[in-house]
Amino acid sequence: MRIAFFGQAAFGKDVMVRLADDGHEIVGVYVPPDVSAGRPDPLAVEAGERDLRLLRHRRFRRKGAAIAELVEEHRELGADLNVLAFVTAILPPEIVDAPPHGSLCFHPSLLPRFRGGAALAWQVICGERESGVTIFRPDEGVDTGPIVVQRGGVVIEPTHTAGTLYFEHLYVLGVEAMAEAVAAVAAGTARYRPQDESKATFQGLVGDEQARVDWSRSALEIDRLLRGCDPQPGAHAKLEGQTIRLFDARLLDGESPEPAGTVLSIRDGKAQIAASGGIVEVGRVRVADGKKVAAAEAGIEPGQRLR
Repeated sequence: MRIAFFGQAAFGKDVMVRLADDGHEIVGVYVPPDVSAGRPDPLAVEAGERDLRLLRHRRFRRKGAAIAELVEEHRELGADLNVLAFVTAILPPEIVDAPPHGSLCFHPSLLPRFRGGAALAWQVICGERESGVTIFRPDEGVDTGPIVVQRGGVVIEPTHTAGTLYFEHLYVLGVEAMAEAVAAVAAGTARYRPQDESKATFQGLVGDEQARVDWSRSALEIDRLLRGCDPQPGAHAKLEGQTIRLFDARLLDGESPEPAGTVLSIRDGKAQIAASGGIVEVGRVRVADGKKVAAAEAGIEPGQRLR
């Protein structure tokens, strides 16, 4: 099958390599432009090494002649199917629906639950117990199209961060699910199952507003917020007037009479912080625009209070 591939990062690279190894022809690879002074995107590097046609656009929602050029560029590839592997750009329907078999898109949750661009974070923040991946055919909605392949059974442990949930479990499952879905489309055996709207949830992005620690919340809720915002954007609070972002968190047994947000102790470089109904331990922090360091290295001391 001739595939126009849209993706980025290591996940995009591994999905593309798997599809190529399965015998599909990659006729074009769309990767966002590299961030200035950043590391080259692994998918772009792989496409270059394979001498594939590499197409780099930051945005696809354009008007007039600009959108016409993008649509024509895509049409010339002669793709049978678009594959979208962790795509953050919004593609116009003139591209999404253009190939004979349309498009397949990866999503890191069990749709219709946790639609939106921060599904990983919200699953941890909301205390979801099970996760998985979904391959669906995109339509005009946000993650609302019919499901082709869905694989669940991933238990979200009380120690998972958004990062570990993805890299330790959903990443590999997603590669396999996409390969399965593309194979089904190629064989003509794909079955498209409508999503059950009665079970749908939608969560927006997680920015600084959502990542602000509210010390009036329970220790359990704060722990989930810290883990859900790890590695990005980092849940944050104020310490001595500076913004401090908190990482590598876990919920400890016990309780303290000290006000929530009070640093109780520093052990093995980690800070133990009082919260309502429990104690939250933080392993690493980032103060202002600095680098992530152990909590002890940041100068955090017992008796200080995060607000």
